[in-house]
Amino acid sequence: MPSVSTGAPTTVGASPSPSTATADPAIAPASASAHLSPGRPGYRRMSLALFAAGVATFALLYSTQALLPAISTGLGVTASQASWTVSAATGALALFVLPLSALSERSGRRTLMTVSLAVAVVVGLLVPFAPSLEWLVALRAVQGAALAGLPASAMAFLAEEVRPKALVAAIGLFVAGNSVGGMSGRILTGWVAQLWGWRAALGAVGLLAVVCAVAFRVLLPKARNFTPRSLSPRSLARTVGGHLADPLLRRLYAIGALFMTVFGAVYTVIGYRLAEAPFDLPQGVIGSIFLVYLVGTVSSAAAGRLVGRLGRRGALYLAVGTTAAGLLLSLADTLAAVLLGLVLITAGFFAGHAVASSSVSRTAKTGRAQASALYQSAYYLGSSAGGTLGAIAFHAGGWVATVLLGLAAVLGVVSLTLYGTHRARAERRLTAAAA
Repeated sequence: MPSVSTGAPTTVGASPSPSTATADPAIAPASASAHLSPGRPGYRRMSLALFAAGVATFALLYSTQALLPAISTGLGVTASQASWTVSAATGALALFVLPLSALSERSGRRTLMTVSLAVAVVVGLLVPFAPSLEWLVALRAVQGAALAGLPASAMAFLAEEVRPKALVAAIGLFVAGNSVGGMSGRILTGWVAQLWGWRAALGAVGLLAVVCAVAFRVLLPKARNFTPRSLSPRSLARTVGGHLADPLLRRLYAIGALFMTVFGAVYTVIGYRLAEAPFDLPQGVIGSIFLVYLVGTVSSAAAGRLVGRLGRRGALYLAVGTTAAGLLLSLADTLAAVLLGLVLITAGFFAGHAVASSSVSRTAKTGRAQASALYQSAYYLGSSAGGTLGAIAFHAGGWVATVLLGLAAVLGVVSLTLYGTHRARAERRLTAAAA
């Protein structure tokens, strides 16, 4: 899921197009009356449109994750090979989110979101007919690249079109659509696959996405505050380079990637674990396990209060401890223990992700859109790596090996956080000595 920033995106290296620059206040896009807010015409339509886009995006992005055991059986491939149907999509999204965020500065957020969703939906209708694993992986990569246009543009669209006081609520609804799409897509595919097979399940997700895409296009109002900007690749590269040179931002990107490595590994492999002895659960029940995502909605919402009480690093330590406890608990061979372990892993992951992503927006003083896009790239690269490495570990050593991989990633988060704490203390001592 994308990181959330409530500040208007800043694009370094973009300048207003001469054709759109004007001093006429009657058509100036920054007019306060031109911004949407609850109760004003268009706000509800915009919120529902982006909710539908969020549902479609994450239903499509993770459509094969709950189906991996069935895909393995149907195509005669191993868990690690089947996992590429997830990793290819998330990896392509990670690679394309930054360039598409820059492209939206010229083409417009609304246009880019529409084209991206349309391409992803068309590919989604082709995916069920893939004749081989290679074709399935290739189509999923194209789908992931297309979906990169949604998180790249949605936050910027909201920041430009919604009044600042209403922005948090509007972003919250979009993120809720992400969560609902990720959860409902997995549940839908699980039950449809149990009745009619995995290809029918992917077709059902494609049809769900068609409905969402049509609703998005019909409901989304025209942008009133967007000003096209010319792209300057050199300035964009300088902005990105500046973010990557910032030690704190690098640590936050790495923390997001490591948390997502744990999450991607666990949820890519859990279906295989639950389909085997001693659980032997049917596909529909395995898909329903993703209802645990609701726990993440609660824990991410509580992250702000945790930071207020414990500080950013304290909240990260709590998230890490919760995730590690869940990994260890999931080693038990009872369904209740595994489910409780998934609850803890999910709660810890979403809390840690919320803390890290919000810290990126607070740390970046300029080029926040690019800083957020870099975090999303790291986040989805972590998802891609976690899915692939988790499946390889499971194939080599079972669930125990997958848990060890997750614990290694958790240890990486702890090491980065401890290092950040040490650096902060050293800087405070130097400041005190200089004073």
